[in-house]
Amino acid sequence: MQDSAALNDMRLRVREALSRVPVTDIHTHVYAPAFGDMLLWGIDELLNHHYLIAETLRWADVTPAEFWEMDRRQQADLVWKTLFLDHSPVSAAAEGLLEVLRALGLDTASRDLESYRAFFAAQTPEGIVDRVFECAGLESLVMTNDPFDDTERAVWESGPQIDSRFHAALRLDSLILAWETNYPRLRDWGYDVEGPLGGRTIPEVRRFLHHWIDRMEPLYLMLSLSPSWRFPDGSQLNRLLEECMLAVAAERGLPVALMPGCRRQVNPDLRLAGDSVGVSDLASLERLLARYPKLRFLVTVLSRENQYELNVVARKFPNLMTFGCWWFLNIPYLIDEMTRMRVELLGFSHIPHHSDVRVVEQVIPKWTHARLFTEVVLAERYAAVEETGWKVSDAEIERDCRDLMGRNFWRFIGRL
Repeated sequence: MQDSAALNDMRLRVREALSRVPVTDIHTHVYAPAFGDMLLWGIDELLNHHYLIAETLRWADVTPAEFWEMDRRQQADLVWKTLFLDHSPVSAAAEGLLEVLRALGLDTASRDLESYRAFFAAQTPEGIVDRVFECAGLESLVMTNDPFDDTERAVWESGPQIDSRFHAALRLDSLILAWETNYPRLRDWGYDVEGPLGGRTIPEVRRFLHHWIDRMEPLYLMLSLSPSWRFPDGSQLNRLLEECMLAVAAERGLPVALMPGCRRQVNPDLRLAGDSVGVSDLASLERLLARYPKLRFLVTVLSRENQYELNVVARKFPNLMTFGCWWFLNIPYLIDEMTRMRVELLGFSHIPHHSDVRVVEQVIPKWTHARLFTEVVLAERYAAVEETGWKVSDAEIERDCRDLMGRNFWRFIGRL
């Protein structure tokens, strides 16, 4: 039984350390201000996040089709009325929005949506980004970048001056998972490719990847995978993965982020809110890790049922770095469970958190929760260690927190 006074003292020590260390958010869907309207911010964007839309449509007396016919303001009004006025906002997503308002100095007790709109209308994208970074204790974040997005591609081709706190990650879902749809676009852009991967297709896809690596300077290449992914199987997907993505990653010295477990569009009527989750085959991941021991893989999985196995896999393969609580896992109950499991199985050799946010203000509650549960878990583990007679210094606590909140990532990708 741990002494409560000693545990409380240890929590204070860990809290102090966490308040001092900078955070790198290694996976988001946030864009730098240079990307214009692709940077989502403000109360109407917060209310129109797909988590809240899905929750609203469980209550509201409108069909998904009717909802999508509304303009953004009308949609936000409906979400506000349904989840914040007609019912108490106790879900993690709804409560997180209130945390944003509070952190920005707004009166949540007023329940005055128009006053919140007035506040955000007076802000600039650059100003809100600065304030959010300060509130969240962020030093930098990593975007998700897709050259098949017409709007985004145009920005990159214009040679933008990107805020140095924002880093690129080259996502290849559109290339690899949607090859049949998108290879004609490669042809339109001057690449000599064929649908069956014949002829010069493989070297031309590699040329495409080199071009976008040169332009974006990404920290890593990334790909999401469905629960049905199996490796190896000789499929078109795995040929593109191995012969293009992994081959170019090896040539350029870049790590690869893999994200298995998402089942896309189980309810297409909900659009972005219509994706779901499934249990992945991590034996396939083990075979991939064993085949490419010199490549570095950042991996997060979407299913809760996969978490224990992923941690065991990480114990066997030093070229694997687990990261974050992805998507539906990023709720307080599961953040606590996953952080405990990782610390107890892997010590400090993991990246416990990332936000996965789409609206920039959302990083505030995400990192508030991340710090809280890191504090709770580490305090308990340090207190247990000290009961053996081993003493942990404040400097050692801060070292460990710096590793978890950023240095593990920078070290693993070879930038530290």
